[in-house]
Amino acid sequence: MLLLGVYGMEVVECGGALAINVKNGGESYASIMLSSEKSRPQITHAAEVLGVNMYFPGFQYGYVDVSPESKKKLVRIIREVKPDIIITQDPEHSFHDLDPDRRQAMVLILESIALASRDFALDEMPGLNPHPIPTIYYMTPHHPNCVVDISPVWEQKNRAMDVLHSQMEFSGRHFEEAIELKAIEAIVPGFSTLSNDYEKGRAMHKVLDQAIHVYHGLATHGHFVLAEAYKREGNFHLKELID
Repeated sequence: MLLLGVYGMEVVECGGALAINVKNGGESYASIMLSSEKSRPQITHAAEVLGVNMYFPGFQYGYVDVSPESKKKLVRIIREVKPDIIITQDPEHSFHDLDPDRRQAMVLILESIALASRDFALDEMPGLNPHPIPTIYYMTPHHPNCVVDISPVWEQKNRAMDVLHSQMEFSGRHFEEAIELKAIEAIVPGFSTLSNDYEKGRAMHKVLDQAIHVYHGLATHGHFVLAEAYKREGNFHLKELID
């Protein structure tokens, strides 16, 4: 299983599915296109908590493009890992999200998945053969069509989020600037007494993460208490109907 992500927190956002795969005897990998020198060790640590092997192809903020050289970076990773399943960002979500580079990244990722299965740049990647297009799942989609039970690895996923200090500090500042303190205190009592941006960001994410995963699990008459939502690309091909 391979996550082709843009930002570091995606490793943990998909951490339940990635960790469940490892727990069941599989191998999980993640590639993060954009990561600062400060955040990269934190992302690596979070991945270690989840049992995920990391790639950092080394793209720059604001400079993500769909050039042949950019495609080769991701094609190489796909051919090295040879995944049965790729998880990546939801195309619909990426075009509404105003995080920089998401739209270019989405086109680049899908083109790279397609090219990895063809004879593209084979002479520049000796020993790496074309890899058939894997099953694709989109993460945090607007319109999911399946969910994954992550209850067995919920605490593991939380520990992985704990180590993303840069992201938590950014979130702490963002929430405090964007939302009235009275409203924040309604869901995080004592928010104003927390001593730093990390603690504020982590407190907010704990509330948000649990709400999101309960919503996709138990709250929607589901079979699981905590679930990650995904959208599979294309039809499910079943030899018979399953329950």
